[in-house]
Amino acid sequence: MVSMFSHSPQGDDILHKMRRQKAHDRESDETQTGSFPAVHRKVKSSLSGHVTRARIFTGFLMMLLCALLGFAYMIQVNRSNSLLYETMSEEELTRLITETHSQIQSLESRKSELTGQLNSLREAVDKQDEARRIAQQNAQANGLISGRLPAVGKGIVVHITAGEKENIDAATMFQLIEELRNAGVEVMSINDVRIVTSSYISQTKHGLICDNIMIDPPYIVKAIGDPQNLQNAVNIAGGVGSRLKIKFGSSVMVSVPDEVEITSTREPKQYEYAKPVE
Repeated sequence: MVSMFSHSPQGDDILHKMRRQKAHDRESDETQTGSFPAVHRKVKSSLSGHVTRARIFTGFLMMLLCALLGFAYMIQVNRSNSLLYETMSEEELTRLITETHSQIQSLESRKSELTGQLNSLREAVDKQDEARRIAQQNAQANGLISGRLPAVGKGIVVHITAGEKENIDAATMFQLIEELRNAGVEVMSINDVRIVTSSYISQTKHGLICDNIMIDPPYIVKAIGDPQNLQNAVNIAGGVGSRLKIKFGSSVMVSVPDEVEITSTREPKQYEYAKPVE
C-alpha cells in the first residue's frame, strides 16, 4: 500500500493531509498542556506608559480638588463670620464694639508705657556714656596736671644759658615758672623735671635743685599753652627774660616749634590726710 500511495497523485494528497492533521494535533496538545506563545515586551511597555499617564492625571485631579476645597473653606468661613454678625442683636454688637475699643485703648496704653520705659533706658544709657566720657576727661586732665601722663601740643621752648656775670638764682627761675603759669601754661618741664603745682626750686652751693633733682645749665624750659601768650610772658620788657639777660648775663632764646612734646613724668603725690568729699 505504501508503494501504491507513493506513485499516485491521490496517495500524495492523502499523505499531505495526514501530515497536516498530525501537526494540528501537536499544536492542540501543547495548548492543552499549558504551553503558550511568548508575549512581546512591547505590549508591557505600552501598558506601563498608560499607567504612568493615568497616575499623573489622577495626581493633578487631586491637587485641583484640594485647591477647590480650600477656596470653598475660606468662603464658608467668611460667610460664617458675616452670618454671625448678622444674627447678633444690637446690644451684642454694641458690647462687642465696646470691648474691642477697650482692648485697643489698653494696647495703646501699654504701648505708651513701653515707649516711656524705652526712652528712660536710652536716657540712662546716654547719662552713663556722658558720665564715662566726663570721667575719662577728668582722668586725663588729672594725669596731665599731676604729671602722671606725658603731653604734647602747641607751645614754646625757652633755652637759657649759664650766667656769665653770676649764677642764676632759684628765685629768678621760680619767677619764670610763675610768669608762665600766669600766661596760661598747661604743662611744663625744666630739663628732665616735670613741673607740677607742688614743684619748688631751691639753691645750693652746687647749683639749683628742682623737686629734689639737681638741674644744670643750659636750662631748657618746655611749656605747652598758647604760644603767643607764653612768648610774651618771657620777652615782656622788664620781665623775667630781661632780668636773666641784664643781671646774670644769660642768653635767652624763645622758639615756637610746630609741636612741643613733654615726655618727663612723675608719680602722683600720695595724700595721707586729705580725702575727696563724697
